[in-house]
Amino acid sequence: MFSLRKALTLPIAAILTLSMTACGTSSSSTASSGKSAPINQQSAKATSLKDFGTLDDLVKAAEKEGALNVIALPHDWSDYGEVIATFKKKYPKIKVTELNPNASSKEEIDAGKTNKGTDAAPDVYDLGLAVASTNTDRFAPYKVQAWDDIPDSVKDADGKYVADYTGIMSIGWNADKYGNISSLNDLLDSKFAGTVALNGKPAEAGAAFNGYLMANQLAGGTIKNLQPGLDFFKKLKQAGNLTTVDVTDGTIDSGQTGVVFDWTYNQASYQSSLKKKGVTWKYKTFKDAQVVSYYNQAINVDAPHPAAARLWEEFLYTAEAQNLWLKGGANPVLLDAMEKNGTVDKTALKSATTIEGDPVTYTNTDSTRITTWLQNNWDSAIGN
Repeated sequence: MFSLRKALTLPIAAILTLSMTACGTSSSSTASSGKSAPINQQSAKATSLKDFGTLDDLVKAAEKEGALNVIALPHDWSDYGEVIATFKKKYPKIKVTELNPNASSKEEIDAGKTNKGTDAAPDVYDLGLAVASTNTDRFAPYKVQAWDDIPDSVKDADGKYVADYTGIMSIGWNADKYGNISSLNDLLDSKFAGTVALNGKPAEAGAAFNGYLMANQLAGGTIKNLQPGLDFFKKLKQAGNLTTVDVTDGTIDSGQTGVVFDWTYNQASYQSSLKKKGVTWKYKTFKDAQVVSYYNQAINVDAPHPAAARLWEEFLYTAEAQNLWLKGGANPVLLDAMEKNGTVDKTALKSATTIEGDPVTYTNTDSTRITTWLQNNWDSAIGN
């Protein structure tokens, strides 16, 4: 089963069709016994740092609460492990509880609803745009200090949700075994027999959905013309190269999955893991098919630790945290601003894969239409 974090970029209609059972052994932890949470209403109503006074005042308020509940943050996803560890080190008086790392966006919202009014509820969310934009009544408006440096096109005007990072869709492969890949059609070579994978089914998993869009662009399609992509995957199947085995770290480690369409930050994670085993994993983006999709931050309107939630958001939009996402293979939303003001990690930037020119993006309406088209065409042409 694909990791549910892969479902984050799907439209809400598609997410609702998914099975919501996480794969593997869950490493989630329980925030508490679910006791009612007394909330500081002043902190809960704060819409910017000015409502606290200074950053030191916010820190004091958060330390008084002494806890923060995060959800859906796998440690190997865009270097979130180091992001969390850095926050803990910076604010040791705040206990961070990590809820269900592999939760989908819908499950994040459900956790907030189910645990409303208790100290077990998530304080903050990390969400795909479709879920973020359709659940604004669940979020508390808040504008971080870096608000003006975040492009208007990727944030809610009232501060209810705001983009944080994105990957670029890419092709990754075992370079020791397969040599170089320079084009989509290279994958039709018989040497790739049974080893080329999308990361899930494109009508169900966000990584596969966006992987399909990249292949479609490279095959001559557009957001409005999806047939070229399907024609390519038909050829890939007929060549015997397409596998529908679910992609996991295990299938990549074993070599069962030798080529995968996935986000650059996931490719970076595969690359780092395999390097320790003496395997060279490479990945490639294509300038004419840079499919991107931002994830978004939001504060639970019923956050049991509202000051800590706001301190977490302030931290995420500092150069320190944004550079950790960059290090993890993602493109942080403040990258352009950090390059201009000189706060970008130049070492991380040098090795990072960044967006060039105009990326391929789409609206919620587009994603719903594309998902419906894939539901009607993928299985009949490719199978399960």
